[in-house]
Amino acid sequence: MNKSSIFGFILIAAILFGWMMWMAPSKEELAEQQRIQDSIREARHAAFVLDSIRQAEKRVADSVFDAQTLMNEAEGQDSLAVALAQQQMLEDKYGAFANASAGEEQTWTVETKLQRLVFSSKGGFLKEVELKDYKTYDSLPLIVFDPDNSVFDISFFAQNRVINTSNFFFKPYLNGQPYSGEEMKTVEGDSLVFALRMNGGADQYIEYVYTIKDDNYMVGFDVNFVGMDEVLASNSNVMTIDWKVDLLKQEKSTDRFSGESVYFRSLKDKDVDHLDEFKDDEETIQTKLKWVSFKQRFFCNVLVADNEFDNARMTVHTAPSGNPRYFKSMSANIEAPVVNGASGAFMPMSLYFGPNHFKTLKSYGLGMQNQINLGRFFLIRWINYGVIAVFNWLSSYGWNYGIVILILTIMIKALLFPIAFKSYKSTAITRVLKPEMEAINAKYPKEEDAMKKQQAVMNLQRQAGVSPASGCVPMLLQMPILFAVFRFFPASIELRQQPFLWAKDLSTYDSILDLPFNIPFYGDHVSLFCLLMTITTFIYTYVSNKQMDTSSNPSMKGMKIMTYLMPIMFLGLFNSYSSGLSYYYMLVNIITFIQMFVFRKMINEDKVRATIEKNKKKPVKKSNWQKRLEEAQKQQAKLQQQRR
Repeated sequence: MNKSSIFGFILIAAILFGWMMWMAPSKEELAEQQRIQDSIREARHAAFVLDSIRQAEKRVADSVFDAQTLMNEAEGQDSLAVALAQQQMLEDKYGAFANASAGEEQTWTVETKLQRLVFSSKGGFLKEVELKDYKTYDSLPLIVFDPDNSVFDISFFAQNRVINTSNFFFKPYLNGQPYSGEEMKTVEGDSLVFALRMNGGADQYIEYVYTIKDDNYMVGFDVNFVGMDEVLASNSNVMTIDWKVDLLKQEKSTDRFSGESVYFRSLKDKDVDHLDEFKDDEETIQTKLKWVSFKQRFFCNVLVADNEFDNARMTVHTAPSGNPRYFKSMSANIEAPVVNGASGAFMPMSLYFGPNHFKTLKSYGLGMQNQINLGRFFLIRWINYGVIAVFNWLSSYGWNYGIVILILTIMIKALLFPIAFKSYKSTAITRVLKPEMEAINAKYPKEEDAMKKQQAVMNLQRQAGVSPASGCVPMLLQMPILFAVFRFFPASIELRQQPFLWAKDLSTYDSILDLPFNIPFYGDHVSLFCLLMTITTFIYTYVSNKQMDTSSNPSMKGMKIMTYLMPIMFLGLFNSYSSGLSYYYMLVNIITFIQMFVFRKMINEDKVRATIEKNKKKPVKKSNWQKRLEEAQKQQAKLQQQRR
């Protein structure tokens, strides 16, 4: 075989290999194929379950019809016959759980240091949760959801029937013994175990076990299936949890950083994600989940799996409601695996009803603190982690939060002082160079000489020891902190209902005048901190523009005008935001004025001019970047000459 043949075979193999590599599906395509296969499998499973439900419902309907016939025949006879017919009807409909299907609703209250928990016999779940350390904006008890419209249901197959626990009545047990009281109270530093049982026969029951600690917002929640082997379907290794709540309005106002929605944490990538925060939304998650949360601005209701949830379909929407405090509806349909143990089957879970307090949520080690929107970009979040640490340290001294914000602002401005000084120094040097810049503009007045003018300006700046980026780089370095605090203050529950000066609540707007009408883009009230922030921003803009040199760049004149629009935008944007945020920005402006006065004392423009003249006489080594830029300018100038 000659060299040409060998080369030909190699070339053909290379082409085939390249073709296979080119045609091979990408990771995204493979993931999409897997998603389609999973969807088909889920659809087939759903069809199978639906068919089973229909068959079971038909059998139950037939049985109920027979029982109803017996009752009709028993009418006019003795009451015993009627009772027997009714019992037969319940047994046909509910099987082993017939006795638990009838009763009257009772409630039991467990009071801890932090919560007041009201349990209901109907459905065996929490009917109401009050957070004792908090009040609503109008001083009412803070109830985390609407008791009249909350649903918690576990559904499963039993004896060819679909059983929904929310339709049945549970009996109370305290520390394993039948309980006949109505109210319980935890002992300081201790806990109690309160259980509600749905009986299914002799030594057969479904049990909701609540482990309640005195000083903890997290409630242990285990679902036990005791002696149910012959009752539950043999393939009942997954139960469906249907959880729905209507959240109530707790705050005076909400803003675009409130983040009210359904949040959840995936076990696949351990990220915390959420549904749309600004409109109705729904989503089906087909990966393992650790927890699902119904989140408001400062409070959340979280269902946590000790192990994992298989998948979930979640919704958030606004529905018609007769409750004047209604805010938003949230629901989750969750598939939870059942664990088989020596004592029977069970589902271990936990429930969190409490504040969106960063340190509290983080203490559970579940990533629940990531519900608090401290910024999506990692740098913004990490800056806020530092801000939170300093804020908590300052708060530990018991000072008013207005004083805490003042000290925090001073510390942040002190940290940025070197950057601000460098920026001001660059501005001072630019003012000193103004005569030379005007001379360059006069030398190159024509538009076609723009490249020459720009090169002359750069040479002048290089001789003076000024970097073209010296003015914008300091500002870019300050921007992450600016954005971080923009997220921090609206999300800080520490500011909730904390007064300072005329502001009654630093977490919302500080209205000094309620208007009888609504002004578009502004609102129906006047926030004084927002107004003061706008005034100081306008003054700062005016002073900065006075120092800006527009002779070398006429387009800067238009930018000057644009900068005056920003304070006006701030006035409308911040009027309904956290007054603590407006107060912070007002302090930033005031401290910046003080810094500018200090800088003027520190920087002598005559000395700066003498230094520039001295620098002009020194040979300046060009950086590689400057060389490449000048070469690009020369190439562009040649192209312009050729076009002419």
